[in-house]
Amino acid sequence: MKLVPLAGRPEEAVRDALLSHGWEGELCRTTAAGLESLAYRITDLGEAAREALVATSGRLGLDVVTGEDWALLAGPRARLAALARPWTAPEPLGELAAALGTALPADEPALWQTARGPIALDRPVLIGILNVTPDSFSDGGRYTGLDAALAQAERLLRDGAAILDVGGESTRPGATPVPVEEELARVVPVIEAIVKRFSLSAQSVQSVGPLVCVDTTKSSVARAALDTGAAIVNDVSALRLDPGLGAVCAERGAGVVLMHSRGTVATMASLEHAVFPDGVLAGVHAELAEATARAAAAGVAAERIVLDPGLGFGKTPEQNLELLRGLGALRALGRPLMVGPSRKRFLGELTGRPVEERDQATAASCALAWVAGARLFRVHEPAPARDALAVARAVRPR
Repeated sequence: MKLVPLAGRPEEAVRDALLSHGWEGELCRTTAAGLESLAYRITDLGEAAREALVATSGRLGLDVVTGEDWALLAGPRARLAALARPWTAPEPLGELAAALGTALPADEPALWQTARGPIALDRPVLIGILNVTPDSFSDGGRYTGLDAALAQAERLLRDGAAILDVGGESTRPGATPVPVEEELARVVPVIEAIVKRFSLSAQSVQSVGPLVCVDTTKSSVARAALDTGAAIVNDVSALRLDPGLGAVCAERGAGVVLMHSRGTVATMASLEHAVFPDGVLAGVHAELAEATARAAAAGVAAERIVLDPGLGFGKTPEQNLELLRGLGALRALGRPLMVGPSRKRFLGELTGRPVEERDQATAASCALAWVAGARLFRVHEPAPARDALAVARAVRPR
């Protein structure tokens, strides 16, 4: 039996209506969450389980549509939670009840803990991309010099970025892997200069300055970056490629971004891995759950983990849209969600725009992702995304 989330998002209108009638904030939130409408697809369902599901769903006020060995189940979160109790469910529904309990959305974390303090998630958090590579797909070679990198860092911060993501190895299709020594030489001086310049300039406003994230799959690069002042490690392999990276992050108390991908650095952005027998949402959900388990086994605390579905990495344009549309289903994993649609190929196919003209489409994607449940947004151009997210947050505050 397989259960796949189809959709789900908070019912903010219910919360606002309750607030208008004098209910307290926390009670409004929990009540609205209980009324959240969710839907699931169930496959490989046996006859006894199917018959029990129809009978039980009717008693609980849930909607169910069934076929020979499948079912679609939908209803308010509170009523689904009543089904998600293996200890009270009819014997044929024990497996389904346990799977449903795991798939129901968790409460949204309010903070993301990093090596240099917490990040509040009650508003969109913009992460500015600073590639110090000669071959990145969008801006390769533009910021390889220290002065150019610092000037770009200043612009990203001015335009709304709260975090600077420094990367020294391209993941574009066919990219050549970078030796450790070369990647260190690219990123460490830039991180050191950013921390020094912007921490000093922030002292007058009683701030520690912007947070720096290192984009790497290598434990030795992560260790050097964290020792230099980085607070976060963004691993596009979700701890698959370097078994020691999780332990470094745990030891240093770093914030960790685990991004869904398959294959090596050279192949993860190609389409050779874009096969998801149960659908892309189910595949990404399962593999991010595995990544979270890897991080936990390495000693990384849950409150330090952010998950990224890996838009544009080994997914067709249609699969990217399906992920963006169903992003809310990944909330069941219980960690904050980050998206990185910036200038990706699927946006170019949708709009017909070249790479350098995709920032408006990126901003629209970020706004849609906020509504679906994402809280962090990795972009090349923060200003358009900042404005789009301001509108999205005004319409759907949480």
